[in-house]
Amino acid sequence: MRRLTLLTLLLFSLFLTGCGKQQEKAAEPVVRPVKSIVVAGGETSGIRSFPGVVDASKKADLSFRVGGRVIKLLVREGEKVKQGQVLAELDPKDFQIVVNDKMAAFTRARADYERAKKLVGKGFISKMDYDRLEAEYRSRLADLNKAKQDLSYTVLKAPFDGTIARRTIDNYEEVQASQVIFALRDNSTLEVKINVPENIILRLDKKRLDRIKRAIPVWATFDSAPGKKYPLTFKEAATKADSKTQTFLVTYTMPAPEDLQVLPGMTATVTADLSGRMTGKEEFVRYLPISAVTANAKLQSQVWVVDEKTMTVHAKSVKLGIMRGSSIEVLEGLQGGERVVTAGAAYLAEGMKVSLLTETEQARPRPEDVRLSLGLEQ
Repeated sequence: MRRLTLLTLLLFSLFLTGCGKQQEKAAEPVVRPVKSIVVAGGETSGIRSFPGVVDASKKADLSFRVGGRVIKLLVREGEKVKQGQVLAELDPKDFQIVVNDKMAAFTRARADYERAKKLVGKGFISKMDYDRLEAEYRSRLADLNKAKQDLSYTVLKAPFDGTIARRTIDNYEEVQASQVIFALRDNSTLEVKINVPENIILRLDKKRLDRIKRAIPVWATFDSAPGKKYPLTFKEAATKADSKTQTFLVTYTMPAPEDLQVLPGMTATVTADLSGRMTGKEEFVRYLPISAVTANAKLQSQVWVVDEKTMTVHAKSVKLGIMRGSSIEVLEGLQGGERVVTAGAAYLAEGMKVSLLTETEQARPRPEDVRLSLGLEQ
């Protein structure tokens, strides 16, 4: 009987110990893994980068002003030329024949006109006949000048110093008037063009806009020269947005780098320091994936911000704007630099502990999402 009692007590104590462990396990806080992104802004909120395209500051598509058969192509693609240098010639024979014909008609009309000037003063011909001969003379002179001009158009010359970027024909081809023969580019000074979103243009200080455009520090970088910055100078900015992208074309200039081969058509990254040149409390509109935004009990929009010191989440009210693709505009509520939960936000609670998924587990942002998080439109 005594043994039975001891056995019962032992089993009971083991049961209580097991329940205690289960209660301990239940008391442990739930740590939920989440996906997140860091909102653009913070200390570097004034630095914005844009994709740019390089172009020549001076360029021209060269063509003959008359049609004919090409008999001389005197330059090749990539060749440097000087202003006034002959680039190509058409067969001038037909044009010379026209000049000779117009010269003969002009010579006859001039002789008739010279005789009429002497006769009209003596009254041998009427003033009407004299006026007719004078008009004939002037008409033949105009025809001769036109024929000579067409003959001169059979020689194509460079209008400025530059480089032959492209040649579109071969020798002995028949060409039409205004058909492009060469693309001439002056690469000593380059243009870099970027498209600036309307939300950035709208936030520039309107009163100081013209001065700001020229005072903003802007530089270009190229993949082939990492770490090197090439300062840019403001040239012009469009005042009408592109109807498809709702962006404004802004053009900068730069001298051709001596240490790097930069040609028209190449791409560059243009960086602008807009710090202190924006109006309003927040300098930039920010964008988040739609999945990052939830609603609280009052049906107000909010996001969950991760406190990386305590690894807990806290709700933050935000004011939303319009949607663009899979992202949504955040007008107010974020200062920049916060880490915001982008997946699993619906299952979070105030003060809940979370763990960040590793980089390989995080959802890779699409290029358009990266652009939107920077405040750039597609």
